[in-house]
Parts: sequence; structure tokens; C-alpha cells
Amino acid sequence: MTFTVGFDLDMTLIDSRPGIRACYLALSERTGTYIDADLAVTRLGPPLAEELVNWFPQEQVPVMADLYREMYPAIAIAATPAMDGAREAIAAVRAAGGRTMVVTAKYEPNAKLHLGHLGIEPDVIVGDLWAEQKAEALRAYAAGVYVGDHVGDVRGARTAGALSVAVATGPCPADELRAAGADVVLDDLSAFPAWLAGHREAEAPRA
Repeated sequence: MTFTVGFDLDMTLIDSRPGIRACYLALSERTGTYIDADLAVTRLGPPLAEELVNWFPQEQVPVMADLYREMYPAIAIAATPAMDGAREAIAAVRAAGGRTMVVTAKYEPNAKLHLGHLGIEPDVIVGDLWAEQKAEALRAYAAGVYVGDHVGDVRGARTAGALSVAVATGPCPADELRAAGADVVLDDLSAFPAWLAGHREAEAPRA
């Protein structure tokens, strides 16, 4: 059976801070509502609504989320670079004969725009899933490993029964990721190909 590795998107494969910051500033200007964009980008990971509720009344959040997502492609896509090692991590899974998937809380059409713009082409992209919800997609594709930067990603991996590989490139420091139950903690994705090679060798059946 083909082995499958899942990846989170924001702050795992892409540094979404510049684009998201710009989009929050544009939303603030458009609505006349103050948003501390610099603060907002320090806590990326959870769904958009969980951030917007800090700045808008609860009843306005669905409309503001729709407006943000409508503005997002023109503002955020070009401003967002790949994280160090992102392309190499995807390539390492492919070189080992595996399948890659991205499972993210981000609105799925915008996730696809990011990956397309950067020329990163996973085999499967699933959006709009956060934390334990990510297990739905990971189980559906029998992912054995899930790579993410947030304790929510660790919970998603563990709920799915997948190995949790955490990268300390997002809002959660390495100690917090370990405490949440990550099986492996890497400084960033640059270390992933070597880790994967060792993992595959350890998993290989002995003659």
C-alpha cells in the first residue's frame, strides 16, 4: 500500500504571515474596524472565525469571514513565500514512492491558490478542517504521518492514529509541541527529508 504523508499549510509549508497581515489591514480599512494585524499573525492555525471574533461582534463574523476570503486572493497569494524546505519535503515523500496531502484549516480554494502560485503540488488538498477534525481526511487517505506546526496539528495526527511530526516554525515552541504529544519535533522542514529516510529505513521489513 502507498504510504501517505500529510502536511499542514500555514507556517508549515508556507509563511502566510505577510499575506494574512496585509489582508487583515485591508479588512480593517474596508470596514473601519481596528484589527491588530501584527498580533493576529502571531496566532495562526485556528479557523479564521476564531480570530475575527476578537475584532467583530459574533453576529458579524460570518459576513466578515466571507469578505476576508473574497479579498484574500488579490492581496495575500503573491505576498506569501514557501517555508524553507517545503518543496524538498514534498519531493522527499515522492522520491520515496509516497503520496502527499495537505490538510489545513484554511479555506480550501485559497489553499489551492497558494500551492499553485508556489508550484507546490501535493496529490491531495483538503481545507476547512482544524485540529481533531483533520483526522477525518487523514484517515480517509490512510495517512501514516502528519506534519504540522501547531498543537492542533498534533491533536489531529494523534486522533487519526498517525505519527505526529511537528516543526517549530509556527506559534508553538518545540517544548509546547512535545508536551502536546508530538512524536518528533524538527526545527523546520529542512530536516524532514533526512528524518523521513531514517523513518522509512526503520519501518522497512527485515529480510
